[in-house]
Amino acid sequence: MAPYQFIERPSPFRPTSAPALTVHALTPADLEAGHPSAQASAWARSAGFKADAGSLLFLPGADGMVCGALFGLGSDPLDQPFITGKLARALPAGTWRLDCPTLSPERQALGFGLGGYSFDSYKTPKPIEAFLALPEGLDADEMDRQLQAVFLARDLVNTPTNDMGPQALERVFRALGQHYSADVSVILGEALLEQNFPLIHTVGRASAEAPRLLDMRWGRKGAKRVTLVGKGVCFDTGGLDIKPPASMLLMKKDMGGAANVLALALMIMDAGLDIELRVLVPAVENSISANAFRPSDIYRSRKGISVQIDNTDAEGRLVLADALAYADEEKPDLIVDMATLTGAARVALGPDLPPFFTDDEALAAALGEASLAEDDPIWRLPLFKGYEKDIRARAADITNAPSGGMAGAITAALFLKRFVSASTSWVHFDIYAWSPSEKPHASIGGEAQAIRALYRHIRSLA
Repeated sequence: MAPYQFIERPSPFRPTSAPALTVHALTPADLEAGHPSAQASAWARSAGFKADAGSLLFLPGADGMVCGALFGLGSDPLDQPFITGKLARALPAGTWRLDCPTLSPERQALGFGLGGYSFDSYKTPKPIEAFLALPEGLDADEMDRQLQAVFLARDLVNTPTNDMGPQALERVFRALGQHYSADVSVILGEALLEQNFPLIHTVGRASAEAPRLLDMRWGRKGAKRVTLVGKGVCFDTGGLDIKPPASMLLMKKDMGGAANVLALALMIMDAGLDIELRVLVPAVENSISANAFRPSDIYRSRKGISVQIDNTDAEGRLVLADALAYADEEKPDLIVDMATLTGAARVALGPDLPPFFTDDEALAAALGEASLAEDDPIWRLPLFKGYEKDIRARAADITNAPSGGMAGAITAALFLKRFVSASTSWVHFDIYAWSPSEKPHASIGGEAQAIRALYRHIRSLA
């Protein structure tokens, strides 16, 4: 197979004025009240249509052809704000207009667009056939850039590691930078040791593909400085503390943090925000060979903090440590890191609610507001100082894997916090980057998480 290429997907949207058939989105109460018309309600009753969530009924015209449709929102439509994603896969070819006063125009359009995604790099691609005439007043460019960003994150996570190793991730990184006229540089292989990135080198040195640190800069010098750091572990065997086969099945997604920060960077650059943006991605594969790092090894990080290796499967925090220390040296106004870091986060909050950690109260409040405004769920967990004792090591400053397994997401965040000391505003997201079940707006597979909320907040900075 040819390696994954960064390309823009075709838009599922048409101008508001485009000729279109109408889909009337209804709750059971709307249907009971006779909406959208007495004739349509009578047809619905005869067909047994009850406006259950996601149900669809086509309306026949006088000539027997389809002249529109009824779409069920269920009794609590706000519980599924992107339910219109079902329409992207269920409607026949043509242009459609939504009559849906219950959901905001943004949710209608974004849901429809997201629902049309499919990962078909290894199959015969299915062209878009159903298009949506944008609801009145929406910015088509803004809707498209959010879709392109989510699709980029999904594509990168879904692509298997044989086509998305460190070298392929670098190609996508460079292509994205070139598309938006950003400056890209890469520190590769042994140069990581020469330029003092020992932990990134340590984790990635056993792979056939050399470890690397990807660095992108874009935007106006002197603007608010935002640095995004994404975990780019393209596959995680667990190292010498090897994972069992069942735990390795989804490890192609261990670069989900990198995928999501690239998607967020796409939105920032495409919107032309007045931001001085930097993106750092340590891209490695945690493999097994004669030179793999070992349990009980001790390494000194870029920041000078010594780290005792108590589990080679806790490698993500190691590569992030050097990248965060590097980001922190410039004292940006905001550092955001994203990583598929701990199973503990999933045990605590499940796959669809990523936790975030910060000691910046104003930032936490702003992110909470952005999350609600965008229907992009996130939840704050504490940087509880009482657990700092758990990351201490007997023979080094800190351990990468505290014993006992308690509060694993918090101790991982506390570990990362040690590497951010100069910057006043830092937030860590422990994401899953995967949708394990079918949703109206998302098929099973790679997923973008928290980036729309982050984008909203970063727009406010600009």
